[in-house]
Amino acid sequence: MAQPTVDYIWKNGKLEKWDDARVHVLTHALHYGSGVFEGIRCYETPDGPAVFRLTDHMARLKDSAKMLYMDLDYTVDELCQIVIDTIKANNITECYIRPLVFRGYGSMGVDPLPAPVEFVVAVWPWGSYLGEEALTKGVEVGVSSWRQRSYNASPPAIKACGNYLNSAFARMEANRHGYNEAILLNEVGQVAEGTGENLFIVKDETLMTPCISDGVLVGITRDSVMDIARDFGYEAIECSLVRTDLYTADEFFMTGTAAELVPVCACDGIQVGEGVAGPMTLKLQKAFFKAVRGEDKAYKHWLTYV
Repeated sequence: MAQPTVDYIWKNGKLEKWDDARVHVLTHALHYGSGVFEGIRCYETPDGPAVFRLTDHMARLKDSAKMLYMDLDYTVDELCQIVIDTIKANNITECYIRPLVFRGYGSMGVDPLPAPVEFVVAVWPWGSYLGEEALTKGVEVGVSSWRQRSYNASPPAIKACGNYLNSAFARMEANRHGYNEAILLNEVGQVAEGTGENLFIVKDETLMTPCISDGVLVGITRDSVMDIARDFGYEAIECSLVRTDLYTADEFFMTGTAAELVPVCACDGIQVGEGVAGPMTLKLQKAFFKAVRGEDKAYKHWLTYV
């Protein structure tokens, strides 16, 4: 499917026409993955377009850039305003947002420090990452033969471009085996995450998700769903999980900005629960979409209006 386009991309301090926002073929990040990024969504709400948890996303972007020694010479508030300005310039009311900080053209070799730091923000229309049908019918996943990168190799706490080569291997393998998505285990066999999503299981009415220390991204949608679950009175805990926990779960779903909240109906060909989205999954999914679309006043503090 062709990439949807809009009019402008914000790049290094100014808006450029979509087709003119280019980089040199010797850009450092193109060769070595030396960049960090965020995935954010803007939703239509009764009070106009609103970006979900924008401040939290931009704070995480700054943290990721800091850990890769990239000076991002903007405050979090200024970064948020750049996103808002880019959405306004494109006259768009609902979109996916991709801020990207990367090492540009100027120096080759593994050492990224001599290469200049560049910063872009792009927005475009993008539906659910795993397909609209997946939100209601669920997806089938498979545990990958590829293992999650470790904290002492390429830290998952940094949302780095290079980290996603690991995800790409797992996703391609899943596709070849007929699955919608892959699940990665860490080096000691504990469940980590999907290729671009955090995961949750429900067992005996308790909501469980892998610990950050098991090698997962500190997901913002993950955090939001846990808050919503606790507001409903559910027990929501972080704990180490193993592969068989996925098979015997009453319910299983994945979360992420791109994927939103997607039920899992089977893992490695083994039916999860009743093979359809379970009651807690559906309840949390409905509440999540009400929150991001400004339909629940309890979560309006998560929205930044355009």
